[in-house]
Amino acid sequence: MRLEQLTSRIFYYPHQPETVRPMLAYINGSRISLAIDAGNAAAHVDEFYGALEEADLKKPDITVITHWHWDHTFGMHHIHGLSAAHVKTNEMLEQERTRTGWGYWYGPLSAWTAGTVY
Repeated sequence: MRLEQLTSRIFYYPHQPETVRPMLAYINGSRISLAIDAGNAAAHVDEFYGALEEADLKKPDITVITHWHWDHTFGMHHIHGLSAAHVKTNEMLEQERTRTGWGYWYGPLSAWTAGTVY
């Protein structure tokens, strides 16, 4: 899958419904870069970063999480840089982690949201 370009600074990695992978977006700022959402798995993050590299774009400095659903957050443990989410999103992630046993697979929430900005 290729990275699509919307403007000179805004790119997106298309939605992949067959693998429940949401669209991921990237803003190439003059000083920092920003990703929107972390995807559904480490492999999704790797594909996205590979597409960024092919487009000669650096890995994001910050990844903003739009909401707590698994297909937008399960790649958080694999992102480069900081993550940012609304405090309510983080509360929902913590609730889900403890309810479903995410910790078994992904470790404590603090380990994969280290550096999170609220």
